[in-house]
Amino acid sequence: MPGTKRFQHVIETPEPGQWELSGYEAAVPITEKSNPLTRDLDKADAEKIVQLLGQCDAEIFQEEGQAMPTYQRLYSESVLTTMVQVAEKVQDILKEPEEGLVVLSGGGTSGRMAFLMSVSFNQLMKGLGQKPLYTYLIAGGDRSVVASRERTEDSALHGIEELKKVAAGKKRVIVIGISVGLSAPFVAGQMDYCMDNTDVFLPVLVGFNPVSMARNDPIEDWSSTFRQVAERMQKMQEKQEAFVLNPAVGPEGLSGSSRMKGGSATKILLETLLLAAHKTVDRGIAASQRCLLEILRTFERAHQVTYSQSSKIATLMKQVSTSLEKKGRVHLVGWQTLGIIAIMDGVECIHTFGADFRDVRGFLIGDHSDMFNQKAELTNQVRRVFSWEGLSNHLLLQGPQFSFSQEDFLTSILPSLTEVDTVLFIFTLDDNLKEVQTLVEQVKEKTTNIQALAHSTVGQSLPTALKKLFPSIISIMWPLLFFEYEGNFIQKFQRELSTKWILNTVSTGAHVLLGKILQNHMLDLRIGNSKLFWRALAMLQRFSGQSKARCIESLLQSIHFPQPLSDEIRAAPISCHIQIAQEKEQVIPIALLSLLFRCSIPEAQAHLAAAPSVCEAVRSALTGPGRKRSADPLETLQPALE
Repeated sequence: MPGTKRFQHVIETPEPGQWELSGYEAAVPITEKSNPLTRDLDKADAEKIVQLLGQCDAEIFQEEGQAMPTYQRLYSESVLTTMVQVAEKVQDILKEPEEGLVVLSGGGTSGRMAFLMSVSFNQLMKGLGQKPLYTYLIAGGDRSVVASRERTEDSALHGIEELKKVAAGKKRVIVIGISVGLSAPFVAGQMDYCMDNTDVFLPVLVGFNPVSMARNDPIEDWSSTFRQVAERMQKMQEKQEAFVLNPAVGPEGLSGSSRMKGGSATKILLETLLLAAHKTVDRGIAASQRCLLEILRTFERAHQVTYSQSSKIATLMKQVSTSLEKKGRVHLVGWQTLGIIAIMDGVECIHTFGADFRDVRGFLIGDHSDMFNQKAELTNQVRRVFSWEGLSNHLLLQGPQFSFSQEDFLTSILPSLTEVDTVLFIFTLDDNLKEVQTLVEQVKEKTTNIQALAHSTVGQSLPTALKKLFPSIISIMWPLLFFEYEGNFIQKFQRELSTKWILNTVSTGAHVLLGKILQNHMLDLRIGNSKLFWRALAMLQRFSGQSKARCIESLLQSIHFPQPLSDEIRAAPISCHIQIAQEKEQVIPIALLSLLFRCSIPEAQAHLAAAPSVCEAVRSALTGPGRKRSADPLETLQPALE
């Protein structure tokens, strides 16, 4: 409805949607709900997929409904107020940096975002001649930045031990714990530990569910649930001894895929907050909502600029899907921090779509020696994993899934490229374009399926010789920005976010076109942690309409097959089931077919093998003769999520 928005927006944000109604999938947290916009995502063509996912991303900037303000949003007064308060706490450390530290922490996508942002803000401080004050923690350690290791986020004790190491000797530490669904034990443990030690630590929890929807099942190595930790933080927020920043940004375009909107909203919220802290402290003024709003609008502009390229994004999506369908590989080759975004997108396809780590892979190109400018004792740790010699040689010892450097691409990937592979080059016109051209020419000898994602500012143009090499270029033109030094980082953040939106949309859409998605659900995800175990169970209930007990039985049969289920296996902790499930493919579709056909696991496997795709097998089972389902399978979801 016109006139209901408090702020002037750069983009046209949707009005509050059906998911905000109190009765819509009431048993399910917002981050796990099915987005009504994308209910028929699996029936969409490439152009429609880009449009739908773009609309979902626009929901990040949606204001709360005036008629039915069900959830607080990014632009809500309460959220903006908390952002200002946290920015002031960061300023306190910036003003007296000795023995101070800002830790960004998370598991999976959240941990990778923590890494990216700590790199960015340390770069900013170094450019001002200041001592870098940021560091990051990611569940499973640095290898989790470049590889899918989802299970590591299930330990609260692991989170606490890692925090103690980086905070040793510090007297004031802000710990920003990121958990999109308010669910990761790795973060819950850290937040609890901080609340027990407020003389040193200030915990800030970032996620995108109301606290009432935070995960409430027991954590195996901890005494509190995530919800209990978050509720305790809310109480301590009254005295500003803890903060919870949890605006709703709406369900993911692909249900539960928090790498997408959750990761983007994390980047937008925290970069806005931290950049506002830096900009204002250097001017000697307090952080303000006005400053936050100025930065938020630049991210809205990034959405507008990015999705103006929808037709070219759809073309790239079709090319990627074709390569994967022909059993080819997709290589995302990015310069500087755009390479980190590329690595993230490739890694996240593994657990999201049950993909092989070779299917979609990111590579980081160029000299990035100034990227890792943390305090001295961290630099060695980071360089062990990220310098050319350190990263490639150290991680190759761990297996090829850990290789992502320029050297790795030249020695391991380039010689084996084939005509069915696709290579996407991601760079800005400020990068070394001769280096880009040399690599493109080498790749073009192996495959003609090359495309570019090139960021430029007004007045810059791609050299003709380089332009001619690409059959298709997604060219993102950014306006000139006349900001002070800190403001220059806004364009860096915009380019990273734009790249993330494009890569997420392309890789998600390509797997939709391959038949990996049913409606808007990731039916073929790999069960790598407890969050994904419960999501798998919820999907079985949703699509089979059968009881929680029956769905658990079928899920465990699919996980442990060919071993028969004993009472001992049934009673084992969830972590034991996950340990086996994370190494297996197609666990969920096989369990679902077993439920739908009321058949054995081998018979379900045969049904799946005979179908053209996972989702076609399930669709056929759902619509086949004699199928009886409950009128609303969502009615059975409540027990699985409590």
